Amino acid sequence: MKSILAILTAAAAFAAEPDWRAIEPHALELLQQYIRIESVNPPVDSRKAAAFFQSELEKAGLHPKLYGNSPEHMNMIVRLEGRDRTKKPLMLLNHFDVVPVDAAAWAMPPFGATLKDGMIWGRGALDMKGIAIMHLTALTTMKRMGIVPSRDIIMVTTCDEETNGTNGIRWLIENHWKEMDPEWVIDEGGFGTRDILANGKLIFGVPVGEKQVVQIRLRAKGTAGHGSQPIPDNANDTLLRAIQKALDAPVSAKENPIVTAMRTNVGGQMAENKYTAAIQRNTMSLTTLTAGVGNPPKVNVIPSNSEATIDCRLLPGVNAQEFISDVRARINDPKVTVELISNPADSGVSSSQTAAFEAIKAAILKHHPTATVTPMLVPHGTDSAQMRRKGVNCYGLTPMILDAATAGTMHSDQERIPVAEFQKGIRIFFDVLRSDL
Repeated sequence: MKSILAILTAAAAFAAEPDWRAIEPHALELLQQYIRIESVNPPVDSRKAAAFFQSELEKAGLHPKLYGNSPEHMNMIVRLEGRDRTKKPLMLLNHFDVVPVDAAAWAMPPFGATLKDGMIWGRGALDMKGIAIMHLTALTTMKRMGIVPSRDIIMVTTCDEETNGTNGIRWLIENHWKEMDPEWVIDEGGFGTRDILANGKLIFGVPVGEKQVVQIRLRAKGTAGHGSQPIPDNANDTLLRAIQKALDAPVSAKENPIVTAMRTNVGGQMAENKYTAAIQRNTMSLTTLTAGVGNPPKVNVIPSNSEATIDCRLLPGVNAQEFISDVRARINDPKVTVELISNPADSGVSSSQTAAFEAIKAAILKHHPTATVTPMLVPHGTDSAQMRRKGVNCYGLTPMILDAATAGTMHSDQERIPVAEFQKGIRIFFDVLRSDL
């Protein structure tokens, strides 16, 4: 009798809709509190953010656990148990840390969490404290309503996604894999948009892969001298020629299958902008130039050395070592060295033919029935790359409609998200979590 009653109670809770009129304002308050915690990286110190999450989860009856290789490197794992404990869990992945700010450049206080013009402003609103509060709210709502998912759901929050995950996701994988070991991961990335991916069409991109980070340093050597007497062996001149040759990379003749699928899904042609340009091909950006003698550098001294760094982002499937060899061949100058300063690894792409992807798609279409949902690539890096290297299918879900101006505020000095989209995003995540996965 008890088991039947439990089943009927669970079924009733599953069918009921949450009290969104109470949940959404509370979630917005939580996001404001979270943004006001200055969890800037560097330095990495996630203790206050972890304590904030821990308190809210415990109020809902959940039991988060903190893991770290030092007191300031706090990561968190919390589990909502499912009906079938033999299944691997669905994992929600987010991070405590945010990038630094130039406060003088902000129109709003960067950690003020100001509400204005239908937006919430602040560092981390988009990357990715807003999504983290969606995760937390959807999970605690499930717990409070007594909804038992088909499998365990775990939420993992890492301390240092913005600095390569050494003390976060990488450390957790190495030391606490058994506490995670998911079937699927839902992380950040992608979005809904009417102007970024295709003009005038509502497209929701769900990331299934990301580009490889290949960062190189060019160093040129020459002869030092007086600036009043130009010489052909000027390291700066040599470096400028090398940079131009390096950036003149030919367009790859091999099309990436995810890019091909995206074009097909959006109607044959993507909108033209820096974002879609970045996800369709290998890219190279000149990021630093360093030369000169003295501090400050003397204008009348020709230096004997100069250097530059180039941030290269390669599509999945591209061989990084072959790419660098091609750069060296184009430069072809014994006075210039090309040094790899990152640790590239192709994490591959996740299959979109899974129950998790279908659940994400169904939840989006429930709230945005006219949308097109497509797998996509993202040009930036996420913690999901490390999970894909473990063979886990990972997806990005930013369940908000963003225009180009708003999406472009990630890491900028006007970071913000629409409040209404944030609140609707909670409902989308809730529908994903209560799917019969």
